Amino acid sequence: MTYNVQIKVMPLKDLLDPQGKAVLGGMQNLGLNAISDVRVGKHITLQIEADSEEQSKQIAEDACKKLLANPVMEFYEIEMIN
Repeated sequence: MTYNVQIKVMPLKDLLDPQGKAVLGGMQNLGLNAISDVRVGKHITLQIEADSEEQSKQIAEDACKKLLANPVMEFYEIEMIN
């Protein structure tokens, strides 16, 4: 069976996000001064062939730990979608 999984990878809250700071600076240059903070991350969608939803979630977890997220700098959230 095929399962669709969405993964959100974001910088840890305590770490500086240089890409977010650059976007924030650009927004302020455009006059969008009501925005006070920007965090930039990744949105990843996977289609996983697995025997069960639990197995597909474990495969997504392994992908995050081994490749998609750097645990020193990022956290991730996995969501099963229909």
